[in-house]
Amino acid sequence: MVGVSQTSNRSKGAGQLMIAMLLIAGAAGCASALMFASISSGALMSLLLFYLAPLPLMLAAIGWGATSAAVGGLAAALGLGAIFGLPYLGAYVLTVALPAFWLGRLVLLGRRVATNEASPPLASGAPATAMEWYPLGRLLLWIVGFATLTTTGALLTLGTDGPAITEALRHGLTRIMLAPSGSTPSPEATQLVAALAIAAPAAAALIATVTLTLNLWLAAYVASTSGRLHRPWPLLRSVTLPPMTLVALCVALGLCFTSGLLAIVAQIVSAALLLAYALTGFAVLHTITQAMRGRMLLLCTAYAAVMVFGWPILAMVSLGLADAFLNIRQRYQQRRPPPAPVS
Repeated sequence: MVGVSQTSNRSKGAGQLMIAMLLIAGAAGCASALMFASISSGALMSLLLFYLAPLPLMLAAIGWGATSAAVGGLAAALGLGAIFGLPYLGAYVLTVALPAFWLGRLVLLGRRVATNEASPPLASGAPATAMEWYPLGRLLLWIVGFATLTTTGALLTLGTDGPAITEALRHGLTRIMLAPSGSTPSPEATQLVAALAIAAPAAAALIATVTLTLNLWLAAYVASTSGRLHRPWPLLRSVTLPPMTLVALCVALGLCFTSGLLAIVAQIVSAALLLAYALTGFAVLHTITQAMRGRMLLLCTAYAAVMVFGWPILAMVSLGLADAFLNIRQRYQQRRPPPAPVS
């Protein structure tokens, strides 16, 4: 009888957990779908909600498991498809549901590894083990991959070759920037629109990379604050991209000098990878300023300069690339004096 009672309690507990997971998945899916669909209103605030659409699903994936994000994303996609049509369904799956599910899953991906020999064995006699979590650098590369995928997919809706995509972008920018004035565009304005049309794919890749990164960080932070982050908070200043990333960046930069669709995709990949190295540049800055007195002021100034002016991001890219070649953080840690012994 005791065994039957315990089995019944376990079944009831599992059923309650399943119901809670489905409720969380439904709430996350509804919130994400509403935020994604708000872009159809045309309001300025809807743009912010649109970019935050992956956040509820990422929070569900990190706090309650990737299955909840998959269920919520599927429900949201079907709802959007039923209301707005198949294009909305495909766009939502590609740009929101799939990245949120996969990135949230990778955040909690880990494996047990044996610790060093100096660690004491467990009471059972087995060697001590620790959790090795999915590397932040590879997680950042997945963000770059999703940003490239979503940007390329969006551009392919404008055309299937380079000139068609550029012409569609130029036409759209002309209507947005010059049509309200009702006058014939000047040659300078036409040249500006043409330049913006060429730079638009790379800019879109930068925006996609930034928004995915911020959504993932914010979801993990909220989960950690609420006690739902089932892993230690990572040391963000230790993020390092795999060595082969430099090779991929060099190849992408070389392909930028070709023509057609290949050149556009290469520009997208190059922009996303350079932004990834800018993020590692910020990690280097956080590391080498640890012993400085005015560290907080320096960091705030660097972030403010990048957000206000934009072009100082090139300094962070250079710092990230320099660290990839010269191991700046590793050398700093080696030269840093050991902490004084506690008396």
